[in-house]
Amino acid sequence: MQISGHTRLIAHLGYPTEGFKAPMIYNPWFADQQVDVRVVPVGVTPADYAAFVPTLFKMTNIAGALVTMPHKVATCALMARLSPTAAIAGACNAIRREADGTLTGEMFDGDGFVRGIQGKGFQTRGARALVVGSGGVGSAIAASLAAAGVAALTLYDNRPEMAAALAMRLQAHYPRLKIALMTNDPCGHQLVVNATPLGMNPDDPLPLPAELLTPEMFVGEVVMKQAVTPLLAIAKARGCATQQGTDMLFEMIPAYLDFFHLPVATPEQLRALAQIES
Repeated sequence: MQISGHTRLIAHLGYPTEGFKAPMIYNPWFADQQVDVRVVPVGVTPADYAAFVPTLFKMTNIAGALVTMPHKVATCALMARLSPTAAIAGACNAIRREADGTLTGEMFDGDGFVRGIQGKGFQTRGARALVVGSGGVGSAIAASLAAAGVAALTLYDNRPEMAAALAMRLQAHYPRLKIALMTNDPCGHQLVVNATPLGMNPDDPLPLPAELLTPEMFVGEVVMKQAVTPLLAIAKARGCATQQGTDMLFEMIPAYLDFFHLPVATPEQLRALAQIES
């Protein structure tokens, strides 16, 4: 389908944009459904982001926005309202303009991640999980894991105050949840999650001591720039079950589509049409 003056846009906000996968998943679905909407990558630096978002939503043909690294936390302060999930996570990855022009923020990262691992057979209830990274995506995954019944969470971030703040938000909503802070040692955990950008670049260090991974651990990744990150490659070699970053994306897109009042697809339909290797 051609882009015309009738086309509505969904901005995909982040920086840098080279690793974006969403346009190659959403746009084939819109074309298949003959929906005149397109997802467009929009690179915005953190320094410009707060001023840019209000201007973006003055566009008359903007349908909404997807938000990715590094803007998920900063987006919260720009919203008139946040969903409960976004408030707990302290981050959001979707923006919708309401009829009165105000903006609503929502967060789907965590639910997409959890649905993905559950679909692969991982039992969240009663599990012990390590989440490395307490930014937007890590906070969302931690919140969704708590909602899914994990017994204990270990939180690690290279900014200790971020992990501590996330622990406080989680404890307020899940007082029985056992929370430990500031170790990225996977030993004793059934689920290990990299919720940092580490793995996007060839010279990135590993987010955790991967030599300590053991076959009974499930290792999940959020990086989407490459399907098998160095962490996942080591995890696979050590016999671990794994989940790629793009798996989370496919699982959350149906919720995004519903949020934007667009035709909803199943993850299987999206995979069949997507123009990326998943």
